[in-house]
Amino acid sequence: MCVHHTDDRAHIKISDFLKSSILDKCLILCIGTDRFIGDSLGPLTGTLLSKLSLPVPVLGTLENPVHAVNLKRTLSHIKSTYKDNRIIAIDACLGISKSVGYIHLKEGSIQPGKGVGKRLSRVGDFSIIGIVDEAVESGDYEYENYLKINNVRLGLVMKMSETIAKGIYTAFRR
Repeated sequence: MCVHHTDDRAHIKISDFLKSSILDKCLILCIGTDRFIGDSLGPLTGTLLSKLSLPVPVLGTLENPVHAVNLKRTLSHIKSTYKDNRIIAIDACLGISKSVGYIHLKEGSIQPGKGVGKRLSRVGDFSIIGIVDEAVESGDYEYENYLKINNVRLGLVMKMSETIAKGIYTAFRR
């Protein structure tokens, strides 16, 4: 399922997807770093969620981000501390130009860092992906995408984070 962040009912659609998919214990894993605006969707969302007193753990905030350097260690921590919890993974992504601003929700994992050439573990039982800019798919695409993720508008990332956080909050308070 996908929804544009400007859709007035985007948070309801996110909430409905989560409520229909998640049956039991879960945790929210917000992936990314605030060192690159385009990659800050996860930590921004995590920070917003951490202020809402959700009944589930939220990992990955601006203060304590989950990113390429510590993802493996974080996944080990999750396996030992939250072994029965299903993971909702949230991350930013580059896509085609007409998909910028869309939030994709699906059952299944994501592979963080793929667009910039990183080979990281797949993560998540459910995923929420925000398309923050257009990807480059030819030439030295890994380097070009690295540059792109650095030049994303903060306003777009913030609005998408707010929409995702509102949808998650709505799902857990009903």
